[in-house]
Amino acid sequence: MAETSSSGPVTVLGSYPPRRCGIATFSRDLAEALATRVQREREHRRGGPDRVQAIAMNDRPEGYRYGPRVAFEINEKRLAEYRLAADFLNMGPGGVLSVQHEYGIYGGDHGAHVLELLRRLRMPAVATLHTVLKDPSVRQKEVLAELAQLCDKVVVMADRAYAFLTEIYNVPREKIALIPHGIHEVPFVDPAFYKDQFGVEGKRVILTFGLLSPGKGLEAMIDALPAVVKKHPDVVYVVLGATHPGILAHSGEDYRSGLQSQARKLGVDKHVKWFNKFVETDELMEFLGSADLYVTPYLNEAQITSGTLAYALGAGKATISTPYWHAQELLADGRGELVPFSDPAALSNAINKLFDHDTHRHAMRKAAYKHTRPMTWGRVAEQYLEVCRQVESERRAHPRPLAGAGGGTRAARAAAERLAGGVTRDELPPVKLDHLRRLTDSAGMLVHARHSVPDRRGGYRVDDNARALIAVLTAQDHIEASGRFDERLDELASTYLSFIDHSFDATTGRFTESLTYDRAWRLRDSGDPRDLGRATSEDAHGKAIHALGECVARSHQPGHRALAAQLFHAALGGCGRFEHPHGWAYALIGVHAYLRRFGGDTHARQLREDLAHRLFGAFVTNGTPEWPWPNDELTYTAARLPHALLLSGRWMFHDGMIQQALASLDWLNGVQTGEDGRFAPIGTEGWYPRGGEKARFHQLPMEAAGAVEANLEAHRVTGDAKYLERAERCLQWFQGDNDLRQPLYDPITGGCCDRLLPGGVDPNQGADATLSWLLSLLACLEAALPAPRVAG
Repeated sequence: MAETSSSGPVTVLGSYPPRRCGIATFSRDLAEALATRVQREREHRRGGPDRVQAIAMNDRPEGYRYGPRVAFEINEKRLAEYRLAADFLNMGPGGVLSVQHEYGIYGGDHGAHVLELLRRLRMPAVATLHTVLKDPSVRQKEVLAELAQLCDKVVVMADRAYAFLTEIYNVPREKIALIPHGIHEVPFVDPAFYKDQFGVEGKRVILTFGLLSPGKGLEAMIDALPAVVKKHPDVVYVVLGATHPGILAHSGEDYRSGLQSQARKLGVDKHVKWFNKFVETDELMEFLGSADLYVTPYLNEAQITSGTLAYALGAGKATISTPYWHAQELLADGRGELVPFSDPAALSNAINKLFDHDTHRHAMRKAAYKHTRPMTWGRVAEQYLEVCRQVESERRAHPRPLAGAGGGTRAARAAAERLAGGVTRDELPPVKLDHLRRLTDSAGMLVHARHSVPDRRGGYRVDDNARALIAVLTAQDHIEASGRFDERLDELASTYLSFIDHSFDATTGRFTESLTYDRAWRLRDSGDPRDLGRATSEDAHGKAIHALGECVARSHQPGHRALAAQLFHAALGGCGRFEHPHGWAYALIGVHAYLRRFGGDTHARQLREDLAHRLFGAFVTNGTPEWPWPNDELTYTAARLPHALLLSGRWMFHDGMIQQALASLDWLNGVQTGEDGRFAPIGTEGWYPRGGEKARFHQLPMEAAGAVEANLEAHRVTGDAKYLERAERCLQWFQGDNDLRQPLYDPITGGCCDRLLPGGVDPNQGADATLSWLLSLLACLEAALPAPRVAG
């Protein structure tokens, strides 16, 4: 398998020991095998899950005393706990959910409660189907069909199950993986080695094991025993296993007592040894080791998987079985003997035949043992991990929306309905500045958050403080339009402007990009120890220019305007030395903001003309009708480039710039539209190279913010309603009208999640994302009347 990067945990969902049932044993064995395999791969520096954990289904309110592998528990009858489990997983680092599906271990109509978890789940899921019915009821078919639809892959353990899924449940073939039931690695030994510890030394031992219940068909085996004892009086039939908990709760030990009574009536009770206990793996392997023959006399064919049969063959046992589906496959080609259902005579004949012909019996043992070597848990775990890698890779490449009717879906539906009639101010959320304030301290706005809690380790960036200054100034404009004044916004503006001022390095004429929380400027990392200058970038400088221009244009505070104008002029010369289109674009947008108040400033007008012609020239030189873009790769905040060119063409009366900007914006809008018409910005993992493929994820809020403002400017220039509608679609992307139908904007905190990932939203509400939402909302509000509501 190819090397891959580390991912989140593999979580096994199902019943789990100490609960006693076959699915619990399987869940535990799979989890432990995965954990062993993961550890081995990490020791060899290969990628893989960071851990393996389990979610346990409880069939009783008090649950069980689980080991450390179990991270979460669900009361199978309580639907709300399935939702909580989905929330628990969604708040984690992702990974893959491995669902062990058996109708009986989940609550609801035929186990339908588990569907609620899967509908809300953001990570990929793989379902292992322990039962696939040939003649399901209508509801059973519905449940399994939806389960297969919600999961990224389904695993079956037999060819017959594969056929049933495609023919009866209409599951696509490519969605099905065939992985055998795991078995424990045991040596191929002579049964005599273990017999003395069970008091059967010198005996011919027939074994049946598993939880005791009427469907296991032990009546037929006891009826067959007299004919076997008559020919082989040294036979002992060992029945290993506790009574199934469900049967025990309903009718106690009546079934076992009936079997014991049957053996006494037939005179073979002394040839039957009953071990009424649930044994752990090591003891089970010893019991299996002592057996000369293994028998599974099930009563009907509808058994698609049998763990006991797989374990018996894996231990190299000569096996006789009724022809249920799994037995037909595992015992083919001389690996076992099949007898008709409920036919004691056929069963006794088959047993006597094998005891009479040792060579044939030993050949059968060897064939079974050899056939099951690929079924050891280590090999099975390797296959499961490969499936997990596949579904994670496919989910990244082809993300899909949540299936549940959660808030994101409702928000998307409401957004679509609003769009049909055009958005008015009253239908948009209020401007809520709570999270902006939360991220701001006396120094400025912090970069990162862990969920909605400020993360001091990231320190501060000048571009975030610049955009925060624009946000509070724009919000103040709207509040004043409603006849109010908010001193708190004035204080925030002072904080952000002070940070921008502090970040300006007068010796270089540039703004320093970032400051650590302990108030140290980050230095350039050029590799030269003599180069100790502050780290700068064209983008950060351009965004600071933009904020200063807006402050000059918008602020009602003379002191703020004066300082902003002073810094604007001091930093303007640095823009003339920019070399990249993004730097030109940010600077142009800032210069136009400044010129709204001081339109006659010659120096600013000259810089605008110089940068605008450079940007226009890059579009013309590099672009073609198929790729009308100044670069050979479409990357971050792409809409800022046509936005800046459109502003320049409008105010410089340059029709060529306007037409080029509109053509490029139209092309970009098309590129960033999903199959269903939703806004789908280019993802950061790969971007969009010329002649290559678009990256779908990770989608950033700054892309939506740039598209909102560019399209609103295009609407102002042309009056074409399509640009207004496009801006509205981009705003709705924040509210859930996106590829995953999940909102990024959090109306409770007023913050915005950092990005849209293949498996859901990144829950951290950092500065860039929150400002992108606020600036987008404010831009849309500014494009309409009357004045908006402002909360907080």
